[in-house]
Amino acid sequence: MKKFFWGWRGLMQLFVVTVLPLTILLLIIAFGSVTLHQNDMRTLVGERDERAVRAAAAALGTELHHRAATISSLTLLADSSESLTFGNILATTTDLGSDFDGGLVFLDPDGRLLAGTRQSQLWNWIARNKQSLELASPSNRGPIFSAPIADPASNQLFVIVSMYSAVRSVIAAGAFSPEPMAMQTFSALYPANGGTIIYLLDSSQRVLYASGTMPSGSLPSDHAGVAQALRGESGTAYVQRDSAEQVVAYSPIPTTGWALITEEDWQTVVSPSLQTTQMAPLVLVPAFILALIALWFGTRQIVQPLQKLESEAAALAWGDFEAINESVGGISEVRHLQSELAEMARKVQAAQEGLHDYIGAITSAQEEERNRLARELHDDTIQAVIALKQRVQLAHKSVKTESGHQALEELETLAEQTIENLRRLTRALRPIYLEDLGLVTALEMLVREMSQSNHLEVDFQQSGPERRLPREVELALYRIAQEALNNVAHHAKARSAMLNITFDKEIKLEVTDDGVGFSVPKSPTDFASSGHFGLLGMRERADLIGARLEVQSEAGRGTRLVIHVPGPPRKPSQQTA
Repeated sequence: MKKFFWGWRGLMQLFVVTVLPLTILLLIIAFGSVTLHQNDMRTLVGERDERAVRAAAAALGTELHHRAATISSLTLLADSSESLTFGNILATTTDLGSDFDGGLVFLDPDGRLLAGTRQSQLWNWIARNKQSLELASPSNRGPIFSAPIADPASNQLFVIVSMYSAVRSVIAAGAFSPEPMAMQTFSALYPANGGTIIYLLDSSQRVLYASGTMPSGSLPSDHAGVAQALRGESGTAYVQRDSAEQVVAYSPIPTTGWALITEEDWQTVVSPSLQTTQMAPLVLVPAFILALIALWFGTRQIVQPLQKLESEAAALAWGDFEAINESVGGISEVRHLQSELAEMARKVQAAQEGLHDYIGAITSAQEEERNRLARELHDDTIQAVIALKQRVQLAHKSVKTESGHQALEELETLAEQTIENLRRLTRALRPIYLEDLGLVTALEMLVREMSQSNHLEVDFQQSGPERRLPREVELALYRIAQEALNNVAHHAKARSAMLNITFDKEIKLEVTDDGVGFSVPKSPTDFASSGHFGLLGMRERADLIGARLEVQSEAGRGTRLVIHVPGPPRKPSQQTA
């Protein structure tokens, strides 16, 4: 009995001194790993939802821009078809109205309906209430998006996009319902059974679209994310709802001042089986070796894959769509989360490629219009001014007085200045030196004209032997240099600038100045929101030719802009301008 007592006492001492501390340590490690894992999952789901809501807001902004472009096209068509009635114009443009379920119309400046495709009752109501609506006018030609209005017949919300035609003194307008537009846009990004609640709000917090049952009225201002999104901010918030914590992601839609809010129970992303595997070390507490093995397994199969996935997600945020496809391994839930992120990246990339092609088409059309204007100025306007100058020279012979000769000399001088200004404008619209003599000569002429017209000392340098590039690449590089030097002349307050082009394994175009500089956005996607639309245009032109844009600037230290074109440069899929 005594021997048994001392044996039991020794076992207790061994347990208290060895097993119990190791067990407590194992418990701390086990619970700590569970907590860290849950926090990582919580953060990762929040980041995923924030990227998703930004992508959805960008996609919706693209749809709104497309509708504004449709109204602009309708206005241009009316301007160029003065011989056609408004009804005939609408009858020949049925393909433009597919996005406007409220119809396309022409209104007079007082808002009265001149011609329309459908919803006459809605437009008659708009005519009676024009003063309280936001429509285009001679002072604000648009395109303009109105606040959502309710159709008096169906009580359905419509948004009016309008643009004023100064040529025919009419308002071209279209009405679309935001709910089906949002439903179609979000269906590609959010699965129907994904458990995500989506709210689309206007600037007055009225709900324009909601997944599931549409709530009446508007969301309260203290609802998570509403105030921030309406202020133009994007981000996430975590809100406790009943027994679950919700991830609230929000993003603004700058085109209309709307806000996009999503809510999701982040714990539903983590399947119950994952939580069960996290509790496995607790079952193996008495077996310390097995607990260490389980901890090693958790580290190798969960923590490390999540860290690698987090690194790939950070690369995805900077536009590296291939990084997310590299396998991180780990348990099935982590691999499933990676596959979901890869699918989301694929959809975002597809949306960006579609927008990329659309911008390329717009840029191509812009260049064609520039060429047309340049030809008309050269063939018509300049020739007319030259003829006017010749008439003035002939008039010298019939004028007898000194004052008459002086007036004719002033008129002749004015005609010469007008001819020179028109020729400079024609060269800016259509760089003939680029087509005939190549990129280097065109850049030299650009530098010379910029120095003469803006009183700015601009130096041009060339490194390496010149070689001709595809027309699209040369034109894109010329336009980038032109835009960069215009920014230096009008915004940088610089005393001097330099334009340098290097021909080596790659083509490098560099523009530097000693101006005031500015704060460069952290990401290229922030160019537009920061007001740097010129940089955004240059980046788009660079993307269209497969080039890479670098911008370096600090306040008070000037700016350096570099375009790297890999050699030989690839031919872009879309004609650039």
